[in-house]
Amino acid sequence: MRDRLRDALDPVPRERFLVYLMGPYKSIDSGSEADGDGDGDDELFDLLVTLRDRLRTESGVNAFLAVDPEIPLEEVDAATQSIAFARASNAVVFVLPFSGENLGVGIEVGSVLEDVYQSDDPERAERTLVVHEADVRSAMLGGVTRRWDATVYDYQDVDELVFRTKEFVGNVIAREATGSLSSLE
Repeated sequence: MRDRLRDALDPVPRERFLVYLMGPYKSIDSGSEADGDGDGDDELFDLLVTLRDRLRTESGVNAFLAVDPEIPLEEVDAATQSIAFARASNAVVFVLPFSGENLGVGIEVGSVLEDVYQSDDPERAERTLVVHEADVRSAMLGGVTRRWDATVYDYQDVDELVFRTKEFVGNVIAREATGSLSSLE
């Protein structure tokens, strides 16, 4: 899956460092056009696109959304894609904005983190960030650190979201470089 993702994504300086970004949005293929005006979905999608693009340009990492590699759902269903993309990535980032419909992404967070938990690979949890808008409140966020040992940050605005994510990704890069996390290659 790592090679397939790299082949599908535009080149960046650190093309071997994959960062999978997840958050609450609906792709056009899922029928969001028929769900009403879609403005909220567009804003959430734009937030993830902004984060992806800034990580790619400012940090040089191969950040991507599930829709970027264009793997048809008929070939690999969404839940299986999420787990496969997370397994293939050097870092996984879940973004939870206040205005988002977080049920779907909550299910994805749980399924990906449970896969991490069952893998008996503690490093995978250390590669996982859940970053939520400061107003998001959920008992599940506390469970993320207790059950799965993932990192949880909050953010106030887009710039802080980008900063926090870049900080986390930079830490994973440094830990791989020093050997405190294994390289995925």
